[in-house]
Amino acid sequence: MEYYSPRNCKELMDKYKTNEDGLYHLTTERGVVYQTYCDMTTDGGGWTLVASVHENNIDVWDCEAATSDDYKNPGYYDITAEDVSVWHVPNNVLLQNWSIDAFLCYHTDNHFLTNHGGNLFYLFKKFPVRSRAGTCRINNGPSIPVVYDTGDAASTRNLYGPSARGEFEAGFITFRACNQEMAAMAICSGVKATGCNTEHYCIGGGGFFPEGAPRQCGDFTAFDWDGYGTNTGWSASRKITEAAVLLFYR
Repeated sequence: MEYYSPRNCKELMDKYKTNEDGLYHLTTERGVVYQTYCDMTTDGGGWTLVASVHENNIDVWDCEAATSDDYKNPGYYDITAEDVSVWHVPNNVLLQNWSIDAFLCYHTDNHFLTNHGGNLFYLFKKFPVRSRAGTCRINNGPSIPVVYDTGDAASTRNLYGPSARGEFEAGFITFRACNQEMAAMAICSGVKATGCNTEHYCIGGGGFFPEGAPRQCGDFTAFDWDGYGTNTGWSASRKITEAAVLLFYR
């Protein structure tokens, strides 16, 4: 009997009728076996954790550490997907409590990845995250409306600083947003940028940020511009600053 090795959590769910959230082993097209988390609950399940962004610059491959370190597994590059799901989970929460403690969860449902190579690896080849990436608003990547599973657009908006709230529309996820210095952020998580100070509400900075150097650095580039976690001026709340952003494919 030939052993079936699933490529993603959706295949695992469909083939073996697996419906419990948790860690599972998947295999890439080239036969690389890796372990990751499957969300088998949200919107019918079948979501594969492929990456997380946390306020540090450490590259690790341990799924258990996804809320304390940056994380990207082979599925990020290998899986062909249609949609993404995002969870905001407080730092250092144990894996078994992720779904309980996540304060913001949302997903796309329009199959946008089919127009961008089937995953974020290929999407960011089309919309590179780097310095001099383009002019703000004009050269941003796709902004996709989201369906909320936990939270809503109003709660998303209030997680960011009051000065930033006039520069975005909540209820979206944006990929590659350029700021006024023509540097790019990878993801505006939960929002669509309408202004040019994207470093205050988008994450994954790529490029040179000359304003107030060296105050703008890391993956959450300028979330603490007017004080760490103060939620005043351009500063985001402590809640969003001290949370990992988990990215799933389906």
